[in-house]
Amino acid sequence: MSSFQRSFHSRLIGCFAILFLACAILHANVKMPSIFSDDMVLQRDIPLNVWGWASPSEKVTVSFAGQTVSADADKNGKWEVKLNPVPLNKDAQEMTVSGKNKLIFKNVLVGDVWVCSGQSNMQMAVNGVLDAGNEIASSNNLLIRQIKINTKTALYPKDDVSSSKWTPASPQTVAFFTAAGYFFAREIAKEADVPVGLINTSWGGTRIEPWISEAGFRKIPELKSISEQVDGWISTTETGKKNFLKYIEEMKVWIPAAETALNEGKMPPPSPILPGLTNDHQKPTMIFNAMVNPIIRYGIKGAIWYQGESNGYEGGSYAHKMNALISDWRSLWKQGDFPFYFVQLANYQRSNPDRPEGGDGWAKLREAQLKTLSVVPNTGMAVIIDIGDDANIHPENKQDVGKRLAAWALAKDYGKNVVPSGPLYKGFKVEGNKIRISFDHIGNGLIAGEKKGLAPMRETPRAGLKSFAIAGADKKWYWADAVIDGDTVLVACGKVPKPIAVRYAFSMNPPQGVNLYNKEGLPASPFRTDSW
Repeated sequence: MSSFQRSFHSRLIGCFAILFLACAILHANVKMPSIFSDDMVLQRDIPLNVWGWASPSEKVTVSFAGQTVSADADKNGKWEVKLNPVPLNKDAQEMTVSGKNKLIFKNVLVGDVWVCSGQSNMQMAVNGVLDAGNEIASSNNLLIRQIKINTKTALYPKDDVSSSKWTPASPQTVAFFTAAGYFFAREIAKEADVPVGLINTSWGGTRIEPWISEAGFRKIPELKSISEQVDGWISTTETGKKNFLKYIEEMKVWIPAAETALNEGKMPPPSPILPGLTNDHQKPTMIFNAMVNPIIRYGIKGAIWYQGESNGYEGGSYAHKMNALISDWRSLWKQGDFPFYFVQLANYQRSNPDRPEGGDGWAKLREAQLKTLSVVPNTGMAVIIDIGDDANIHPENKQDVGKRLAAWALAKDYGKNVVPSGPLYKGFKVEGNKIRISFDHIGNGLIAGEKKGLAPMRETPRAGLKSFAIAGADKKWYWADAVIDGDTVLVACGKVPKPIAVRYAFSMNPPQGVNLYNKEGLPASPFRTDSW
């Protein structure tokens, strides 16, 4: 061996030694999931999970709010500790996590953490709303913080997310906060005087299916076909195992065929496809695996959800999917039936005024959202059929969206004397040539009103109620006259002497507009009394 070779060999060994030492040091360092960072908000009043990675058997100690708890990493380097419940604290604190190294998280608040999820109307940022300039300029509020989860997919559940860091609201940062989430948080922070953390895990244009885990589909019999589809790429299921064994056999045939083709100067044949392998973010479980599963153990107060446009032309099946989503997340978080509040889709595009029966576009999707309230416990729905935009699928009035979501939380979770919703259909009774409709959530009474922009709803006492339709046994629909009678609405039409059913605002965009509110300024949800 020449001196050059010996020298090169020596340097190569040295490089490997340095690389090995660096890897060993890196492996020894305590590491935390991305959901933990400076400026984070931790959930008050519940046991707090803190977890991460270290060397196998390494002792890790977590200190926070006067508590010190230790745990040893398991053989795979995973560790987890549980802190006793910590009360609300608006003063900045530090959390330290120590092993062979020390991590210090600064400016930590203890308050309420809400998961903000869905598609583009949840992802839409404050810089896109009405009066964005003033909203951004007046946004300095250290009690409100957000962490944005980056959009990713995964075939199998991941342990960590790709994300930004927790960021307090300020004119320099809030432009990129989820607008619906920010205005929700602003109401909660103002009315309940509590820090609010927003985990913004949203992705524009996504269907509901990719946000649900494999287990979530199995719980709902009506979603069996989706569950069977997912089983096809899960190696622990009977179907999945068969698919993988088939793939292996196909690869055994393909490899020699590909080698022969290459030796002959030809292109190899297409290779077999690994079960489930795809980058399609609309595929069931794909977003859950990458953007929800890694944050499951992080303590939360509840979730708000704004999605449905991408599922907009289906009907009752969406109610089953909402049931699957909510039940799934609650089961995995292990915090009981935590609050889950969602947004009913806004009015959009145009509907035919000569079709009083409606049923077009998103009408049945909204109905499925309304049904979710009675099917799934501890849920609430923000109705926004009055603040949409004919030409914009992303309504710019997110301020009222946030306020209406917050009304549910303030009423149900913060003990405030707040009416959480506009009128929701309760029942009907035929009275001769009229039908009387009763409602829940009438508040201080039913009124006809008008909503324009960000201004509060204005009562219009002389206006007749709009967008009511009525039908008899022939199932022919006619626009109806509707009047408020105490806490009910009486609906009639001279062309229907023996009515049996009523519909209200049951179309993509009610062509007459909507004007039924309670005195608290919250609109009635679209509904129908029939199931034709």
